[in-house]
Amino acid sequence: MSGRRFLVAAFGDAGHAFPALALARELHGRGHEVVIETWEKWREPAEALGLRFHAAEEYVVFPPPPPGEGAGAAEAATALLPLLDELRPHVVVSDVLTLAPSLAADVRGVPRATLVPHLYPVYEPGMPFFGIGMAPPRTALGRRAWRAALPALETGLRRGRRELNETRAKLGLEPLERFHGGISPDLVIVGTFPQLELPRDWPPEVVLTGPLGFELPHADIELPEGDDPLVLVASSTAHDPHCDLIRRCFEGLAGEPVRVVATSNGHMPPEPIDVPANGMLVGWLSYSQLMPACDVVVCHGGHGTVARALSEGRPLVISPAAGDMAENALRVSWAGCGLTVPARLRRGATLRWAVRSVLDEPHYRRAAETIAASPWAHGGAARAAAAVEKLARE
Repeated sequence: MSGRRFLVAAFGDAGHAFPALALARELHGRGHEVVIETWEKWREPAEALGLRFHAAEEYVVFPPPPPGEGAGAAEAATALLPLLDELRPHVVVSDVLTLAPSLAADVRGVPRATLVPHLYPVYEPGMPFFGIGMAPPRTALGRRAWRAALPALETGLRRGRRELNETRAKLGLEPLERFHGGISPDLVIVGTFPQLELPRDWPPEVVLTGPLGFELPHADIELPEGDDPLVLVASSTAHDPHCDLIRRCFEGLAGEPVRVVATSNGHMPPEPIDVPANGMLVGWLSYSQLMPACDVVVCHGGHGTVARALSEGRPLVISPAAGDMAENALRVSWAGCGLTVPARLRRGATLRWAVRSVLDEPHYRRAAETIAASPWAHGGAARAAAAVEKLARE
């Protein structure tokens, strides 16, 4: 099937924009007309892929702003309607954090899919709530305790449903009774490893695809000389502006029998960073070069970095910063692929202990290599595109 038209829209952080670009690239390669809508800073790489680019408006999602006090999702959805009328897409694929394209699709009666570029966030009865980074219960008593806590979660879900319905009312749309109304009832693409998902009864509309990998091209760097294990330290741009993780790793690993390559991922703080003799600091590097070459990845736990490391069979040391990073860290530890260093314990000594442990205990590497050897390590964008094509046929 070719010659269909798709709008793929995503939140502008790299962890959301890159999987959307991977999907858009795959759909375009299958002969479809694709428009990608995300933040302006991704225009150049999108157009380099041959995609038509539409800059996304920035707006407040929840709570909806009062009338006359700034644009909200309803106003952004209205602004998208001319594009939908001109493109006449067969399907609108909207990132889980990007509400306006989903609303615009509902206004025009266009089928919509939701792209979740990380772990599935919807609650499963008897399991911990998403985002708090707690291990699944081992006993029936533990499962009952999580079920008993459900009313607390549903208080927040009811508020979210109410605010979503207020936004829908501005667009003349009927209210929704279900929770998570921003997620499509027809197709939900979950771009993560099944091995990181806790046991659950999967809804029929959910399709697990594996990660949707995308990387901006960067020149290779010259690796430090020697045969000592290579430690890659990947700092979060959004959540670590002062490169604290890099500083702590350099402090803890200085003098250790390892080589350390750290990347600040495009930013450098004004305060200088002391680089030890066995270390190297760069602003950018290619994960395609470093991930296969390294022995352990130290990061904050963003899903994109975690997924890339596991795709190459590399174990992780994660020190979470914010958002879903604690959840990602928990799932990596739960799957046996690495260790977690909580932010409150992020010191040179604790990071040194964690890196030593992961390097010395081969079961971490074996668990990561098992995931890398599975079919889910590659082909996520192709599986996602096939699911979108199927929805377009229905």
